This record gives sequence, structure tokens and C-alpha cells, in this order.
Amino acid sequence: MEQKGMYAKKSDLVLGINGLGRIGKLTLWHHVGRKYFREIVVNMGRSVGNSMEDLAHYVERDSTYGWLHKHLYGYNASSVIQEMDESKGVMNIDGVKVTFLKESRNPREIKWADHNVQAVIDVTGEFVDPTKPGDSKGGALRGHLEAGAHKVIVSAPFKIKDKSLPMPEDAVTTVMGINGNSYDPRRHNLISNASCTTTCLAHMIKPLLDTYGPKRILSASMATIHAMTSSQEVLDKPPKAGATDLRKTRSIMNNIILTTTGAAGTLAHVIPEMKQIGFIAESVRVPLTTGSLIIMVVNLQEDPGEPIRRDTINSIYRETAKNDPNKYLQYTEKQNVSSDIIGVPKAAAIIEGNETHTRTADVTIDLKKVSGIPPELISKMDLPYAKVSITQAVIYGWYDNESGSYVNMLGDRVVSIAENM
Repeated sequence: MEQKGMYAKKSDLVLGINGLGRIGKLTLWHHVGRKYFREIVVNMGRSVGNSMEDLAHYVERDSTYGWLHKHLYGYNASSVIQEMDESKGVMNIDGVKVTFLKESRNPREIKWADHNVQAVIDVTGEFVDPTKPGDSKGGALRGHLEAGAHKVIVSAPFKIKDKSLPMPEDAVTTVMGINGNSYDPRRHNLISNASCTTTCLAHMIKPLLDTYGPKRILSASMATIHAMTSSQEVLDKPPKAGATDLRKTRSIMNNIILTTTGAAGTLAHVIPEMKQIGFIAESVRVPLTTGSLIIMVVNLQEDPGEPIRRDTINSIYRETAKNDPNKYLQYTEKQNVSSDIIGVPKAAAIIEGNETHTRTADVTIDLKKVSGIPPELISKMDLPYAKVSITQAVIYGWYDNESGSYVNMLGDRVVSIAENM
């Protein structure tokens, strides 16, 4: 719960939010509470209900996080939507002027310039290709820049449709606390905040990389047990023509659904050393509204005399969490369930130290099958084999894929960009 006055610093900038779905509404909540921006403009791209009161009904209530005023100020608080102007599409939400636009869904046609919006967060999930020109049919991310925005932050990974095209020079992917400084305000205008899963994963793998380096991490894999998103269906429905994944149209309310994640590919943009490590990422959707878990498996090469055990791994995370000034990485030895981590502020990853496991074994390697060793050298060996001690570590990391983790960190990313505008 955020407390009044906890954010003392304010800006004269106006923030734009394109979209008001799950991340859009919670982003609005975040910045209304944070009060860094003097004004917020939300582009809906369509009419909502029959009046502004219907829109206010949606804005101040949430089936997962409760009422906005209780989220901000606690159980005894009362509504923070004080006034509404139907003709201007304006609400006063906890002292912050919020204007709602309904005219256009195409970023190029949104009237950001008319409202003096400098920074835009696109939370629609529709505009993620940084290579598409602003005048592309159906709209494009760059359309926000042509409509007057100076910086565009995307609440999703970039996806370049034409694989032959490189990442544009003015686009960058960052995760706060990992490579936040990769953003260059003089160069970058399109900024991806990655995904909730990549954010958690980056904070789980980075302490191990810092300790052992990429050469000692022989391989890694992860599976995210992920809460449902709007891409799932509430009830079964027929697949569209040409659909290849029939599971996407099955009911999330009573199924565990296997799906895919782009976390591995995005992680390499955030932590380039990951390109040296064989990595596999999988995803499973479960019937929860929020609260997700990454199970990460890492194979580490031991140094002689330096065994890697459960306590070794936990001490790495414990110390990293202790020294993290932003508390993006947290460590616990309590026994948690998914609802326990909902709303925990800024927790990119909460390491469940109680469940860390390791197993060490000696692996015999046939040197004749190892590339790079000269055959004449191997021919001189009596036994051309080597034994290597490998430790497999299993690490659990919780994350609130909506408000607690992702939206709070997205808010930090946006404010850090705004401070350099």
C-alpha cells in the first residue's frame, strides 16, 4: 500500500498511457499514487459504457487488487475520484487531472501534442515492432512519436516481424536493476520494458552470472508457472481459421495450458552474456488472476575445493538482496504461496530460499569428442577422459506479474526516463 507523501518529487511533464487493460489500469493507479507527473492523458480509442461514471466504475475497482482508494490509503479510505467533466472527458483522481481520449486507436492519430504529452507508455500489446514506420496500415509504435511524444515506453518485449531487419539504433530493451543504464536519452526514443517474466528471470540469473561468470554456467532452463492473461479464453471457443495452437482457445478457468514465452530471447538483449549459455524457457498458464513463479534449473561447473551447495546458492541471493538499494531482488526463507506475493512493491523476484536444491555429480567427458583439442595431444594420453564436477541447482522465484512487480518497475523506468527529458 502506498502512503500519501511518500513521493515528494514532482515533474511538470504530462504522461500519456495508450490502453487501459490490465497493465494500463494498474499503471494509471501507480502514477496517480506516485504523483510525479502533473497530469495524465489516457487514450482509450473508443467510448466506454454510457457515461464517465461507467468509466470511473472501471477505473476505481479491480477484481484482483480491490478499490483504488483502499489500495492507496488503506481500509478506511473513501473514493478518490472527486469530480468528472463529461464534456471534456476529464476526471480528478486523488488530485491528479486525468483526461481520457476516445477518438483514435492508431498511435499516429492520437492527439498527444494537443495535450502536451511528452512521454507515452504503450500498454496495448499491439504495437511492439520498432522497425515499422509510423504511417503503417493499422498503426505502429513510431506513430506515437509522429503524434508528438518524445519518448515511448512499451510494456512488452519488442517483436520485429521482418527477421532480416536489425534492431533500430533508437530502440533499446531494459530491465531496471539489470541494464537500466543502457538507456541513452540522447539516442533512444523507443524503450521496451521487457516482460514480467523476463524481469523476474533477469534478476534470478544475474547474481549467478556475477558470481560464476558465463563460462561456469554450462546450461540453464526455466519454466514459468504463470497466471492467466487476457490472451486466454474464459470459455472454450472455436479456433480462428489457420490457427496452429488449439490450446489458446480453451478455457483458462478449468485448465492448465501449455504455452510459449519469449523470455529467453529477450533476456539476451538485457544480459548479453546469456548468448554464451544454452538456455531454454517454457511457460505454463494456470487459473490465477496474478502471482507467478519461475522454476530455474542451472548447471554449474565446480572449481576443485570450492563445492557449490544449497547454502552457497542461497548466500549469493541473500547478499545480493541485502545490497540491492531498490529491493528489486528479495530473498525469503518463509514458506509462501502465490497469494502471499501479490502487491509486494518492486519485487522483480522473490527467491524462495527454503526450496533451493542442489545435486552434484562427476561427469566423465571423452576428450576425443571435444572440439579444439589437437588429436596428437590426445594420442599421447593413456586415458583420454576427464572428470568434471557439475552441480545442478534448482531455484524458485516468485513475482506478481501485474501490479507488485511489473507495474511498479515500469513506473520506475518511466520516471527515470522523464527525469532526463
